[in-house]
Amino acid sequence: MPKQVLAVGNCSYDQSSLKALIERSFDAKLLAAHGPADTLKMLREQTFALVIINRKLDRDHSDGIELMQTIKEDEQLKDVPVMLLSNYEDAQAAAEEAGAVPGFGKLALGKETTLKKLEPFLG
Repeated sequence: MPKQVLAVGNCSYDQSSLKALIERSFDAKLLAAHGPADTLKMLREQTFALVIINRKLDRDHSDGIELMQTIKEDEQLKDVPVMLLSNYEDAQAAAEEAGAVPGFGKLALGKETTLKKLEPFLG
């Protein structure tokens, strides 16, 4: 059975690029959420191998790191691996401080280093 990945806060172009990368490279299925409410609902109702959160959520432009902190502070959800999707090194550092695993930026979607970051969770 394919592992599930939840991608949060991506525009349709980024979502389809991420979906193609993950579903082509791993036995995994990418699902989408757009904001804190639907993300938390999906995380409580389904099992995900990984959550990839955009730095700024596409619909309301809320802070992805704040959502990450909410997940990591929740007793039921804190062990779910989360990763930030951002090209900014300072944002990646802040995400890791909040409990995220090392993430990647949109510019690195096709790179081998990105697949190596995804492998421990999806391989």
